[in-house]
Parts: sequence; structure tokens; C-alpha cells
Amino acid sequence: MARDGGFFKRLTKGLSKSREQLNEKLETVFAGKKEIDEELLEELEEILITSDIGFETTQELIETARKQLRRKDINNPESLKQSIKNQMVSLLKPREGRLPIDDLPIAPYVIFFAGVNGVGKTTTIGKLAKNLKARDKKVILAAADTFRAAATPQLALWGEKAGVDVIAHQDGSDPSAVVYDAIQSAQHRLADFVLVDTAGRLHTKKNLMEELKKMCRVADKVMPGAPHEKLLVLDATNGQNALMQAKQFHEAIGLTGLILTKLDSTAKGGVILQIAHEFDLPIYLIGVGEGAEDLQNFDAEAFVQAMF
Repeated sequence: MARDGGFFKRLTKGLSKSREQLNEKLETVFAGKKEIDEELLEELEEILITSDIGFETTQELIETARKQLRRKDINNPESLKQSIKNQMVSLLKPREGRLPIDDLPIAPYVIFFAGVNGVGKTTTIGKLAKNLKARDKKVILAAADTFRAAATPQLALWGEKAGVDVIAHQDGSDPSAVVYDAIQSAQHRLADFVLVDTAGRLHTKKNLMEELKKMCRVADKVMPGAPHEKLLVLDATNGQNALMQAKQFHEAIGLTGLILTKLDSTAKGGVILQIAHEFDLPIYLIGVGEGAEDLQNFDAEAFVQAMF
């Protein structure tokens, strides 16, 4: 997941829908304008809000631009555009999260993956497992989604692709028992990581949230301090709804970070700015395509550059 030559190329390709929508609108508004006036600022504000950047985030970006204009720090549409880009980077930079891959504070490092159905949890876990294995890390996958019939075979397939072991129980069994066995097994085998796939659950279903809490308690019993990460996987195509999911899951289990998937399938990539504005949580990874190499560390500067 380190940067390589194709990193920016993949990111740019993955964000093409978001970029096309944003740039097309900006081109129209900025065309032929030689100076910044209130009308231009209002039109820019509308574009940012409709790009899923969110009302409050947009207000802050525009208000900062107004102050810069009064101070004469910006004086033409091009410098205004650059100001918005710089502000976006400043907002996102503190949200860059990194998994401690080469300097693990403890092993096995237990990571729970939560989220509603269909966000791409299992696929994300499979991609991450493949990337970790490529860096000579010993990984164990825990098939703790015992409700969805296809979940365990799907994870097993990813385990096979990545060349890592999968701990699974029968469909319908207690997911906490899977967590218990997976961590114990990882301890015996001196594994570096345990990646736990949990059942997709609606953030509004209290009983399922309670079950997730129980899984966390069981992890802590078998290995004090586990899980070391509780990551919420969000589908970027959900736009505003992703914010409500993050809020509910964070309140329930105390998230340590976020992963955004399907950025290549949406024009709503701007939702990352809204999430960064609203939650004091790192964004660890973003998914910008189908392959394991398309699961990338979140990089604020590269992201904003690709968005424009």
C-alpha cells in the first residue's frame, strides 16, 4: 500500500466521476471571469454543496476565501480555485491514517471491520490481506459474519487468493466464538494480523450493535487491549447517508478509523471532506478500483489533486 509509480494514475482514474462533475461545473462558472465578485463566490458555494462536500464545510471554505479576498491574498478566479484546493488539503491532512504495518506495537494486531451490508467489507479485508502478505506479514482472517450465507465462502476465496488462513465456524454460529478462536489461533501461530469480518448491520438495529459490542468484549478477554482497531467501511456512493452510519457506529463501539470504498463508482467523492469535517477520525484506506492495488493509503494532497 506504499506509494508506487502507478499510485496517482490509479487514484486519478478512480476519482474520474467526481472530478468530471466538479471540474465541469467549475469551468462553466469560471469561464471568462477575470475578477472575484460575490456572484462568483455564491456560484462556487453552490457547486461545492452539490458535490457532497456539505453545507458547513462549504461555508467554511467560502468564508476563508472571503477573508483572503479582503486581505488581497487572492485577487483572481485562478487564485480562488487554488485557495479552495489548499484549504481542502489543510482539512484532510490531519485525517491521514496509517496502519502500523512495519512497526506493530503488539502482535497479533486485531482489526475489526464494521459497516452496513454491501459496502465492500469482505472485499476490502481480502485486498488488505493480499497487500499485507505481499509485505511478508502473517495474516489470519476471521469469518465472523456467520449470518450471510455467502460471506464465509467469499472470505475463504480471498484467503486463498492472498495465501492466508481463514478461521470459520458454521453458518448461524456465534460470531464471538469465531473471534475467540481466531485470536487464539493467531497467538499460537505467531501471526502479525487478525482481520475480522463482521456481519453487515444497519446502524439503526440495536440488537446487532449489541452483538458487535459483545465481540469487542470477547476479543479483549482473550487478548487484553483487542481489538486494536475498529474500522468502519463506508461506501462513498452513499454520500450523505455515510455520515449517519459513521455517527451511529462511532457512538456504539468507538471507532478508531474509517475506510472509504467505491470511490471509482461515484461522483460524490467530496463526501470525504464532509466526513473529515464532522468526525475526528483518521481515514486509513480508500478503494478506487477492483484490484488489491486499488486499495490505497489515504493521501490528502494526492486526493485533492486527483479531485481537480
